[in-house]
Amino acid sequence: MRKNTAPNRNNVFSNRLDWIQGIFLLVVLLFIVYLFSLQVLDIRHFRMKAENQRRANSFVMRGNIYDRNGIKLATDTVYFNVFAIKKDFDHTPEELAKILAPILKISQVDLTEKLKQDVSVISLKKNIDRHTRDEIAKLNLREISMDKKSIRTYPQGTLAAHVLGYYNFDADVASGVELTAKDTLESVAKASNFEVTPGGKVIFDLKTDPVATTKPTKGKDVTLTIDAAVQHVCEKELMKAIEKFKAHRGAVIVMNPRNGEILAYAVYPYFDPNNFKNATSFQTKNWTLTDVFPPGSTFKAITVASAIELGKLNRYSRINDTGKIKVGWWTIKNYDYNRHPNPGMIDLVYLFEHSSNVGSVVVAQMMNRFEFYRMLKKFGFGEKTGIDLPGESVGLLKYPGKWDASDHASMGYGYGSSVTAIQMASAIAAIANDGLKITPHVIKYSPEEENTKIKKEQVMTPEHARIVTELLTESINRSKSPIKSDSYNIAAKTGTSIKPKENGSGYTNKLYTSIVGYMPSSNPQVLIYVIVDSAQGGEIWGNTVAAPIFKEISTQISHILNLQPDKFNSGVAGNQETKE
Repeated sequence: MRKNTAPNRNNVFSNRLDWIQGIFLLVVLLFIVYLFSLQVLDIRHFRMKAENQRRANSFVMRGNIYDRNGIKLATDTVYFNVFAIKKDFDHTPEELAKILAPILKISQVDLTEKLKQDVSVISLKKNIDRHTRDEIAKLNLREISMDKKSIRTYPQGTLAAHVLGYYNFDADVASGVELTAKDTLESVAKASNFEVTPGGKVIFDLKTDPVATTKPTKGKDVTLTIDAAVQHVCEKELMKAIEKFKAHRGAVIVMNPRNGEILAYAVYPYFDPNNFKNATSFQTKNWTLTDVFPPGSTFKAITVASAIELGKLNRYSRINDTGKIKVGWWTIKNYDYNRHPNPGMIDLVYLFEHSSNVGSVVVAQMMNRFEFYRMLKKFGFGEKTGIDLPGESVGLLKYPGKWDASDHASMGYGYGSSVTAIQMASAIAAIANDGLKITPHVIKYSPEEENTKIKKEQVMTPEHARIVTELLTESINRSKSPIKSDSYNIAAKTGTSIKPKENGSGYTNKLYTSIVGYMPSSNPQVLIYVIVDSAQGGEIWGNTVAAPIFKEISTQISHILNLQPDKFNSGVAGNQETKE
C-alpha cells in the first residue's frame, strides 16, 4: 500500500504543474495579443487620444455690446496671472524678487516671502495688464509662468446697467442682455485648436496656425436699440428727482412706439456692472420687469380705449359724473370731490383732464366683465410682453368669472389689476401706434430675426386709436400740465396709486406716481413712461413728481433725436391744473 501512494502523489503534482504552466502560457499569449492590438492594430485610436490630451483651444472672448450709434457698452479685457514654478527655479527667491518687484509693483520683501513658500506653484500677482506681461516675458525667466484670462468690462460704468446686466466668467453667471444674448456673444464660427506641452507651451507642426495660438477667438457683437445719449439724460433726470423727493426707487422707459425699439431704460437704484459683486440684490434687480403695482390713473387711457374699440363710446360721448359713486359696499370719489362735488355731464377730454374716477367707473361698467377682460388681454395685461430681458412677470389680472362689482369698477381707474412698468409702456405704445402692439425690445435685430422675435398684433382699429390720441392731446393742451409744450402736441396721462403692502394685505401710506405720454402726437416717434416709488415731501402726485421728469427728458431728447415740431402756436390756453 505504501509503495503505491508515493507515485500517485507525484503524478498528481505533475498534472497540477502542467495545468499551471499551461494557464501561465495562455495568459502570456493573451497579453502578447493585447499589446499587439494596442501598438499595431489600434494605433490610430491611441494616437488621437494622446493628441487630444495635448490639445488646447484658442482663447475665446465674448463679443462686444454696442448702443445703436456704435458706442461700446460692454467688452472683454484680457488680463494675465503670474506664477512661479518651484521646481524650475534658476534663481534664489531674493534674486527673483529683486528682478520682478519693480515690474509687479510689489514690495521686494513681500515678494521674497511669497517666493519662499513651500508649494509647487506660487501665485505672485493676478490681473496684470498686457504691458506688464510683455515686460516679464522679455526677461525669459524659466521659473516664471503666465496664463491669461478675460474679464468683462463696461466702459460706460453704470449706464444702462439693468439692460446690459453683468457677466461672471468664473461662475458663468449672467443677467440682462449678457444672459439673453449669451448664444450670440459666445458664437464662434470656427474654433482653432492646437497642441501644448504639459507646461502649456505650444507644439508647432505643419498644421499649426501661428496666428491662432496668439490671437483670441471672439464671439459675435450685439447692437442694442439703446441710445447712450438718451439713456444718459434719463438716468440723470431720474436721479435728480429721486434725490429731491427721497424716493425709494424709480424708472424711465423711452420707446419708439412705431417699432417697439427701446431707446432708454433707466432703472434706479443704479449699480456698476464692473463691480456687480459689491452690489445688493435690491440694486441689481430690474424691478420694472419683476415687480407689480396698481397703475392708477394712467390706466384710464386703456379703459376709455377699450370702450371706444367696443363701440360703447365715441369721440363726442358725454358721461354723468356725480363726483362720487357707490359700488356694493364701497364708495368711490373723485380726487377733487371737495372742490368739484358734482361735475355733471362731462366729455372724455374732461375725464382725462380732471382724471375723473367716477367717469372711469361709468365707462368700465359700460362693458361687461368678459368684454373688458378680453380688451385688457389684447393690450397685453396678464401676460409677458416678450421683451428680450430676463425675469419678466406676467402681472396680475384676475379672471372675469371671479370679478365682483367692486373689481369691475376699480379696474376702470387702475386698481383692479397689478401691472409691470414695461406692460404699461407697451400698452400705451399700442395706442400711439394706431392700435398696433409691437413687442418691446432692446436688441437691434436683422429683418430675418425680427420675423421670429418681434410679434405684432392689432388691438384696436387705427381710427379708434387716433380718437384716444386726440382726447389725450386735447386734455394736456387745455390744462396747466407742466409737460405742455409750445412746439409739440403731447398725448399723455398722469397717475397716482397707493402702494400695497408687500404681503398683499392692505395698503401702505406710500404712493406710486407716474406719467406716460408720446410725442409729437400727430405722428408719435417717442413714448416716455416715468414711475417713482414712494416719493416724500410736499404734494405727491403724478403731476408734481413724475410730470416734471417727463418735461425735462422730453425737452432734451427732442433735440437729440431731432423731432420735428407739430405745433406752431400756443394752442388753447389752459386754465385747469391736473393733480393725478
